[in-house]
Amino acid sequence: MHRLTSDHPIPAPFRNGVVALGNFDGFHLGHQAVVARARAIARAEGRPLIVATFDPHPVRYFRPDAPPFRLTTLDQRERLFAAAGADAMLVFGFDAALAAVSARSFITDWLGTRVGAACIVTGADFTFGAGKSGNAALLADPAVMATIRSEAVGPVTDAAGPISSSRIRVALQSGDPQEAARLLTRPFTIEAVVQHGDKIGRTIGYPTANMDMGKYLRPAYGIYAVRGHLPDGRVLDGVANLGIRPQFTPPKELLEPHFFNFGGDLYGQRIEVALIAHLRPEARFDGLDALVAQMDRDSAAARRILATIS
Repeated sequence: MHRLTSDHPIPAPFRNGVVALGNFDGFHLGHQAVVARARAIARAEGRPLIVATFDPHPVRYFRPDAPPFRLTTLDQRERLFAAAGADAMLVFGFDAALAAVSARSFITDWLGTRVGAACIVTGADFTFGAGKSGNAALLADPAVMATIRSEAVGPVTDAAGPISSSRIRVALQSGDPQEAARLLTRPFTIEAVVQHGDKIGRTIGYPTANMDMGKYLRPAYGIYAVRGHLPDGRVLDGVANLGIRPQFTPPKELLEPHFFNFGGDLYGQRIEVALIAHLRPEARFDGLDALVAQMDRDSAAARRILATIS
């Protein structure tokens, strides 16, 4: 798996490829359908499969003050694309120059000349180009596409309608990580470097790995049953507080997983923590004894839930 960027020439082995094009934040069931169709074409024709994404997300460029909304980092997307069969990930750096490119120029100059794409596959609702003037209809216009073919993949739907990143965000903000996981086909997972903290948890028998939420969407604050993935491949069950720690001052927004039966040092390591189930909202307790008693109950509840999930 190779990571390519739009500011460098595309290496020869990846030209004349099939490009799955989209934002692909979250890489949910609908995104997976787009890449699966592109993969089928690439394999049938013996071409490389490139999954192209944008960074930063166009919304972040046009609305820099928007609250955090990302579901995946570039590193996470790269791993997801590789697992879906991509030969390379192409990152379009979204800046003022790209924002000003017309839809036709993006097709002919960027996808055609720069990338050397033979075929483009998008979702049916994908838009691109200055003013969002490009869409699946433009990609299907022979006068515009010249030697590049295209396909548009319709939405993947369920009883509630089309599956989308917006629905996943709503589920997470509503404290329903199970619904988000169903739409993503995996739990929503936060990846970050473990930081040094106040070390209060270790004094009450609950040492935690402090993680900054960065640009991730903020799910509902509260206590979660979680599953951690360490760089060495170990998988750890645990319970975590996600929020501002109302028991302590000053407020500090963190994800703080406590892993069961684990006493190792994680400082400075980049780990992943998957949110499995939301147990309760954050709360303030009348002293540390009451807090620890509730943490004992939370841990027991998390263990019961995680024991049922492989």
